[in-house]
Amino acid sequence: MHLAALSRSMPRPYYCSIRRVRFAIHTMYKYSFLNDYSEGAHPRVLEILAHSNLRQEAGYGEDALSLQATMLLRQATGNPAAAVHLVSGGTQANLIALASMLKPYESVIAAESAHILVHETGAIEATGHKVHVLSARDGKLEAGQVRAVVAQHCDEHMVLPRVVYVSQATETGTIYSKAELTALSTTCRELRLYLYVDGARIGPALASRASDITLPELSALVDMLYIGGTKNGALLGEAIVINDPSLQDRFRFHLKQRGALLAKGRLLGAQFAALFEGGLYFELASHANAMAAGLADGLRAHGVSFLSEPVTNQVFPILPDTQIDALRAHYAFHVWSRVDAYRSAIRLVTSWATQREAVDEFLQDFARTASDHHAPAMDGPVIGV
Repeated sequence: MHLAALSRSMPRPYYCSIRRVRFAIHTMYKYSFLNDYSEGAHPRVLEILAHSNLRQEAGYGEDALSLQATMLLRQATGNPAAAVHLVSGGTQANLIALASMLKPYESVIAAESAHILVHETGAIEATGHKVHVLSARDGKLEAGQVRAVVAQHCDEHMVLPRVVYVSQATETGTIYSKAELTALSTTCRELRLYLYVDGARIGPALASRASDITLPELSALVDMLYIGGTKNGALLGEAIVINDPSLQDRFRFHLKQRGALLAKGRLLGAQFAALFEGGLYFELASHANAMAAGLADGLRAHGVSFLSEPVTNQVFPILPDTQIDALRAHYAFHVWSRVDAYRSAIRLVTSWATQREAVDEFLQDFARTASDHHAPAMDGPVIGV
């Protein structure tokens, strides 16, 4: 095969394009659709931080702001007995949460696109735990797959599956329905497994027009989850919520050992108090979703197909490679995966701070470049469309 043709046929996953974009983001782009954490924080978060700045508080998450955040998160999840712990980031949350649930010989079940598998530098494996990797349609695990993994690990010569890891929303922007999560929860309880939810984008997932489950309903189905702040209006921070009483005991020891028990825990508490007082958290998620829907509707009007049906704040349009190159001269985004020899799926992410003007300008530039860049018809149907 000719070298150029071979290059076109090779996949270009988005994590291989991060470095190229990282160094140029501050220079020439009209707007960045790279992620939902490029901005700082919602003004209400900054207001509470500033207002409480000179007030002396207790350390290590025992301050008044963290206690208020805990109360609000218990109310939001519908579990007054939940243990709530605030940490700085998603990888830290996943690492500590999963390690706390696993004995040395136990393992985690996850989809092949799972964040813990692809984008956390082997953090889970570094603790000595195996991750069972399953192919997953639209990034979602099914109860039958979980049963099959457990059945295959039958004695002490193998690891023992103990935790099922799912993301809501998934890495491809899809969401689990209430029925899907209920089936997983029922299976996990029958097989004595823990069900854990990575909620980095749980706000957009639950605020989605396609969602049929609430936060209290989701929380009741899982043993532990984390609620993402970094990607939904906070400066930084994630809230680990532990529903299973057997997992609550001495969790702070895990936090301290992993460097997550912050002396100035008040800084995390203030942010979650701001986000969950008065419904701000889901207002911000709804705005991000609305901006993404504007992108998706505008692209669909031009006949664009998508890697998965757009329902949250991540949109994955499939475009000719030549048009992608033209758009990348003005916008930052990730090239997610190759679809065929001439097309790739890109990822466009909107945030709580994305303005309608940025969406409209992107669509105008898309329309301007569309007529100049075509590719042969695709061989088969596109997932999610």
